[in-house]
Amino acid sequence: MSKKITIYDIAKELNITAATVSRALNNNPKISDKTRKLVVETAERMNYKQNKLALALKSGKSNNVGVIVPKINRNFFSTVIKGIEDELYPYGYHVIICQTYDLKEREADNINTLLNAQVDGIFMSISNSMLEDSVIQRVIDKNVPLIFFDRKRDVPGVSSVTIDDFKGGYQATEHLIEQGCRNIVQLSGDRSLEIYQDRLEGYKKALKDHGLKFKEDLVLNCVSSIESGESAVKELLKSNIPFDAIFSSSDFVAVGAIRELKKMGYKIPEDVSVIGFSNEPFTKFMELSVSSVDQAPLEMGKNVARVFLEQVLDANNLKIEKKVVLTPELMIRMSSTKNKMIKKKAI
Repeated sequence: MSKKITIYDIAKELNITAATVSRALNNNPKISDKTRKLVVETAERMNYKQNKLALALKSGKSNNVGVIVPKINRNFFSTVIKGIEDELYPYGYHVIICQTYDLKEREADNINTLLNAQVDGIFMSISNSMLEDSVIQRVIDKNVPLIFFDRKRDVPGVSSVTIDDFKGGYQATEHLIEQGCRNIVQLSGDRSLEIYQDRLEGYKKALKDHGLKFKEDLVLNCVSSIESGESAVKELLKSNIPFDAIFSSSDFVAVGAIRELKKMGYKIPEDVSVIGFSNEPFTKFMELSVSSVDQAPLEMGKNVARVFLEQVLDANNLKIEKKVVLTPELMIRMSSTKNKMIKKKAI
């Protein structure tokens, strides 16, 4: 195993002090350009690696940011992270990714780990569990910029980047109504999260604006999985509740619902129109393409990074609070577009 090179080895090689080497590597203005160039070239030749954590502790800046998401295996979250990296990389920042799996304990542990790593900022989409106020307060007390995206909490002094989930829910429901649907199921997510509550409220408002009565028994809670969509349809069919459309707050749930309906002999969209939310890539490549609400994840990530840069590049902006709300886009595909000549029926 090769020996780890230290500043003392470089100092010995050049017959100068370790303090001079340290100053040269950290661009101290007291060191001449000639000496700095010699030290840097020698450090590279000897394969010297600086201790990033030590530098962060000393300077208060690590050039790392932490991103906390429920799960990385969702195209939405991976695309948000790409947007963050695209904006921050030119400024020399690197991204540390953490997953919570919607567990409150892991979420708190992730935050503490990132703070201990001296990250320069934390960007997070909160879990389904309610994070302790004390954990969030620790980030604020350390003056580390905290920015929520997608799933957020309203915390004074904390910025957020989201889409207009109410508008997305309204657009999806209105589209189904325009297709002639009158008994529209809403497959909701965890309504303790603002995004799912807002999508539900958009659904309700669209019904009201078009003279349709809101029916509580047409709203079912689901987790974001294909299996949950299948179970929801089984429950609906078993209850004999009439419905001719499904607006799902998740593309995965929408696909599960379609799969179960087709399994039971129903035609999509002739018998039941279906629309999802998030515009995951698979929705447009399926044999029966799935209508969905696009959440602009790349633009969301870029905006998260821009809000962060606005804070850290100007010390006067460190305490700014920005609420960026992006506009959703309805992507209409085969799963929701009924043939106008087909007589509507509810199942």
